[in-house]
Amino acid sequence: MSGGGNGVAGGSTHILMFPWLAFGHISPFAQLARTLVSGDHGVRVTFLTAAGNVPRVKDMLASSAAVAVVPLQLPRVPGLPEDAASTAELSAHGAELLKVAVDGTRPQVAALLADLRPDAVLFDFAVPWVCAIAAPLGVKALQFSVFSAISGAFLAARRPHDGPRVSAADFMAAPAGFPPTSPVAGGVPAYQASDFTYVFTSFGGEPSVHDRIVAGIEASDGLVVKTCAEMEGPYVDYLSAQFGKPVLLAGPVVPEPPHGEVDERWSTWLSSFPDGAVVFASFGSETFLPPAAAAELLLGLEAAGRPFVAVLNFPKGADAEAELRTRVPAGFEERVKGRGIVHTGWVQQQHILRHRSVGCFLNHAGFSSVVEGLVAGCRLVMLPMKGDQYLNAALFARELKVGVEVARRDEDGWFGREDVSSAIAAAAAEGGDGEGRKWREFLMDDAVQERFADNLVRDLKKLVTVA
Repeated sequence: MSGGGNGVAGGSTHILMFPWLAFGHISPFAQLARTLVSGDHGVRVTFLTAAGNVPRVKDMLASSAAVAVVPLQLPRVPGLPEDAASTAELSAHGAELLKVAVDGTRPQVAALLADLRPDAVLFDFAVPWVCAIAAPLGVKALQFSVFSAISGAFLAARRPHDGPRVSAADFMAAPAGFPPTSPVAGGVPAYQASDFTYVFTSFGGEPSVHDRIVAGIEASDGLVVKTCAEMEGPYVDYLSAQFGKPVLLAGPVVPEPPHGEVDERWSTWLSSFPDGAVVFASFGSETFLPPAAAAELLLGLEAAGRPFVAVLNFPKGADAEAELRTRVPAGFEERVKGRGIVHTGWVQQQHILRHRSVGCFLNHAGFSSVVEGLVAGCRLVMLPMKGDQYLNAALFARELKVGVEVARRDEDGWFGREDVSSAIAAAAAEGGDGEGRKWREFLMDDAVQERFADNLVRDLKKLVTVA
């Protein structure tokens, strides 16, 4: 029996969760926590996060009595703002310093594990050292990947024998043994390959993202991935074979219906258009379009001839109005007056996507965003800007036949206004939904979601009872 708490024997399995301090990671962990403690699964969760995130995390968890949120005190790191608690408040350099601060919580985490003795720890890529703490205590440690399986297979599974230094040229081909029917089996364009080198880059002598991921997987008792065999079976099998570890599937995280009504300002404007007419363009809270790309996006939305809402966000501390001025083309606002809105800041995205007048969702191909748009009933246009987003777009648009990718220039990723307007037209055309309805019905089937949850809990309990 593993786990000092021996929760399984007592009829309750205790899971400790430790996500990386980015809300794009915290949110899937919180959604998984809600799933695990729901119904009669007999699971309780302890959720670790920086003290400054606790109120927001508690809101995400809907104050579930079966989830305890425990704050961690981040140590001071030179150059890191004293009140930093997540990447949402930081530059790219600041995010690297945040990893150093999280590494500094190791004594706190060790004390908590020794005291709580959970049955298992679900940890994120940034903290592979959790495994070294858990193992002597008999606590199972599993790395929970918030990324798609295709991303893990294409990037993380490039093993050390491929060479310690990875260049852009290496990504022009998939790793050995990669699923041959994959749309990226032949590699990726030069601009994507160049972007992927970040995963293997060390900053300030600290471990790279790839170093942390691989160290965590190799020291773990298995992986948990938020996907399903129906959508990513070959990539799941490849990951398991490459690392020799069991891969447990949490199923794609489907957002719960939003509470309340959309704000009157948005409701009034959206309701002035016919069903399915509006294009909603948004790139999440941590994907920022440079000026030239944002300008072409806006001109493409204008050229599409449909009403639209474009949400452009910027790193914390930036002068949003000044940033917008560098991105909105001259005369644009006057030309689209009455049918186009450019917004910066938070919006009620789920409410807007589910409004009857919104028919198309142009997004960055974040896995959660694609699923969110799909279940809201929107046609999808994908404009990935970095990292795993490129692989998600390939998976959905080219393999699962969901959505349309904006065409790009291979060497540098450039896209123009015509590429944007053409992609919107293709998505809106008859047949532009592709296999969207099939996957929408699959993801929204309550029995399917219950099966995902039941199977994950079963597999977790089976794993923690293995000596």
